[in-house]
Amino acid sequence: METSLIVAVIIAVAIIIVLAKTATVVPQQNAYVVENLGKYSRTLTAGFHILIPFIEKIAYKHSLKEQAYDIPEQICITRDNVQVHVDGVLYMQVLDARRASYGIGDFVFAIAQLAQTTLRSEIGKIELDRTFEERAMINSNVVSELDKASDPWGVKVLRYEIRNITPPHDVLQAMEKQMRAEREKRAVVLTSEGERDAQVNQADGEKKRVIMESEAAREQQINEAQGEAQAILAVATATAEGLKRVATALQERGGSEAMQLRVAEQYLASFSNLAKEGNTLVVPADLSDVSSMIAMATKVAKGSGSTSA
Repeated sequence: METSLIVAVIIAVAIIIVLAKTATVVPQQNAYVVENLGKYSRTLTAGFHILIPFIEKIAYKHSLKEQAYDIPEQICITRDNVQVHVDGVLYMQVLDARRASYGIGDFVFAIAQLAQTTLRSEIGKIELDRTFEERAMINSNVVSELDKASDPWGVKVLRYEIRNITPPHDVLQAMEKQMRAEREKRAVVLTSEGERDAQVNQADGEKKRVIMESEAAREQQINEAQGEAQAILAVATATAEGLKRVATALQERGGSEAMQLRVAEQYLASFSNLAKEGNTLVVPADLSDVSSMIAMATKVAKGSGSTSA
């Protein structure tokens, strides 16, 4: 009785051990490669699986997630023979667990080595100054070459990113001097352009000022000429109107006598002023004969009136 109980316990323990060895739970985004007596049997995806005891075993375990791996720093020589230290980060993903297990011994090591050699080749194609500008192109070329090489291994190279490009110390100093010179050159160019623009603006303003002053002077001359012309026209019109009225008045009754009286008054007033303005006096030849001068003026006035009639 006791012997049978011991046997039953042993059998139970053996069953538990066998189940523990053969029952497998595969996590999400993982793949396990199963071998049957040393030969590939199948690939287990996420879930619960039972293996055949003592015949099947899990030979390889792979994560199907995207993985990032550091690519160690290495020395690369550019096209213009400058040594630079370059390191980077590689992103890849296992797509086929079977080929990743049997296609190559260590695909991570192999792809990392291939990334370094490809990077050295790409850096050697360009000059130092362009290595900082052409990072995207270098990364793209490295990914393209690695993806072609890793396809038989069931691995997909997704991205490669250059992390640091470190030239030698003396080259860095030369680049800093060049950058400083370029900045000083741009500053000088910007200053000269600013001075040129200021001179152009000043000349343009002076030109506009001269034009506006000349236009103002022209307008003033035009306005003054128009004013003088209007004044002359007004005087001439008034004079003509006055002469017409004088001529009309002479034709009327008593007009001739009034004209004689007006001429006599003007004559006497003018002669009186002449005597006051200077010590020297020019006396007419016949000063006493005022009536003859009035008669002469009357004759002239009548002649003008008859002519205008």
